[in-house]
Amino acid sequence: MHALPLMLAALCTLAIAYRYYSAFLAAKVLVLDGTRVTPAVARNDGQDYHPTNRWVLFGHHFAAITGAGPLIGPVLAMQFGYLPGYLWILVGVCLGGAVHDFVILAASVRRDGRSLAEIARAEISPLSGLVASIAILFVVVIALAGLGLAVVNALFDSAWGTFTIGMSIPLALFMGIYLYKIRPGRVAEATTIGVVGLLAAVVLGEPVARSSFAPWFSYSKHGITYAIAAYGFVASVLPVWLLLCPRDYLSSFMKLGTIGALILGVLIVNPELKAPAFSAFVDGGGPIVPGTLFPFVFITIACGAISGFHSLVASGTTPKMLMNERDARAIGFGAMLLEGLVGITALIAAACLHPGDYYAINVANEKFAAMGISMVNLQTFEHEIGEALAGRPGGAVSLAVGMAQIFAGLPGMKGLLGYWYHFAIMFEALFILTTIDTGTRVARFIVQELVGRVSPRLGRTDWMPGTVAATGVVVLGWSGFILTGSIDTIWPMFGIANQLLAAVALCVGTTVIVNAGRGRYAWVTLLPLSFVATTTLTAGWMAATQKFLPMGTFLGYLNAALILAMMLCVLIVLGESGLRWWRVATGRIVVAKAA
Repeated sequence: MHALPLMLAALCTLAIAYRYYSAFLAAKVLVLDGTRVTPAVARNDGQDYHPTNRWVLFGHHFAAITGAGPLIGPVLAMQFGYLPGYLWILVGVCLGGAVHDFVILAASVRRDGRSLAEIARAEISPLSGLVASIAILFVVVIALAGLGLAVVNALFDSAWGTFTIGMSIPLALFMGIYLYKIRPGRVAEATTIGVVGLLAAVVLGEPVARSSFAPWFSYSKHGITYAIAAYGFVASVLPVWLLLCPRDYLSSFMKLGTIGALILGVLIVNPELKAPAFSAFVDGGGPIVPGTLFPFVFITIACGAISGFHSLVASGTTPKMLMNERDARAIGFGAMLLEGLVGITALIAAACLHPGDYYAINVANEKFAAMGISMVNLQTFEHEIGEALAGRPGGAVSLAVGMAQIFAGLPGMKGLLGYWYHFAIMFEALFILTTIDTGTRVARFIVQELVGRVSPRLGRTDWMPGTVAATGVVVLGWSGFILTGSIDTIWPMFGIANQLLAAVALCVGTTVIVNAGRGRYAWVTLLPLSFVATTTLTAGWMAATQKFLPMGTFLGYLNAALILAMMLCVLIVLGESGLRWWRVATGRIVVAKAA
């Protein structure tokens, strides 16, 4: 099997979904109104509420939602073969993920940029709002830990990669100052400077790694963790226009440009898929993902098809920067379709690796030795790249090797495998860090909302001591999980928590539609809600009782307790939502009649 038919089918499916289904949602279900004043305009404070150019905001939103999930999830799910993940990404993103993001973004814009928890409190019940806040905080901390761990495993002892990623931060700061202070509104100029600077950082990384400056950029796993934590803290505290928005916008160019180049590379090279359509591990027993094809392929794919984390961005930073309500269609629905395309390209790149090379990278060395299979090209790759690749689990390294292999197959590129590999690592790390900065900021909003009920001053997002304290709590939480966890404990927890949060968001979205008097359209969120809730609750119970509790350790008991607590939160929101829908349907609660 070759990659070309899979890529063409995916492109056609996503284009049709955007052209027709998103138009239906915008016109009939959400009834977007371009004349309505948005929160960014009404509450412009230059800090969190800030009217932003639609394409800059699209770049920020895409960069913020498209973290490691659509890259790592499909790669790890290759344990089951490429076909289950491919089909789920296409179906899930069109009917679930894009709808989820679009509905929550529109709901938040209509409610002054409120968070998901605040919307749940107003639309469902105060209990649901409180439960949603607790669930969201848990999910954000686990999500940031899972995504951060992928960066740590990719960048430790890599001076080239660390230098390249480190240079993106001062570049973003310069872009923010240039775009808003030196040459306001000159988006094209700032973009050119940023993109050229990033490409130069990739090229210069190689001589830096070979020079006497290499120790300055070569860190242990703990060192990389501390550096990421410091970045997440600073990005959450600084004004949104100074670092977060320009860096995400800059990252989006590299992301979209690289994905576009990778798609073109697949179309030109048409590589053979070395992975099987279905592997021997569909019934369980695999070395990467604990569990069977159902339900764990859906949990492992995570963000590439539907992601609860996106609801935090769609009700966090993005609605506070949207200038025109109609732009929510392209930003909410369109950006998620692009994320699905990212997942498809990541899956194809990983499927081009021989199974022996794939498992040699993604499992510990001793576990790989016990599998009884051999490497094929990995030792050659290590020689050309100049770094050890085996035993680097997490999906990031295997994806970078797969991408580099495709790019090196283009005419005239054969001898540049090392550059392409580090370019791919930079590309992946940009994905992840843009989620970490936005995720930390969103979590800070939630902490301040919760604390603000007790101390209104601490809840003010414009009071710096409260902002610093809330950010510190969030950063300590997710960095602590990175320092004490591993990919086979953090990623299953992340996948389950992330999908459970998607179920909560779909409950909120359904209630918003029902309360608006458009209950006849509630099926657009009820269908994905039914599937996501069923699969994820099943996976959560299996993971808690079959993986974590049998570990017999404190960490195992803690992980099981956290998963079960999250499941309880979701069941409460489901029950409260169902009660609300029944009351509206029976006329016990009167809502406005929609046209």
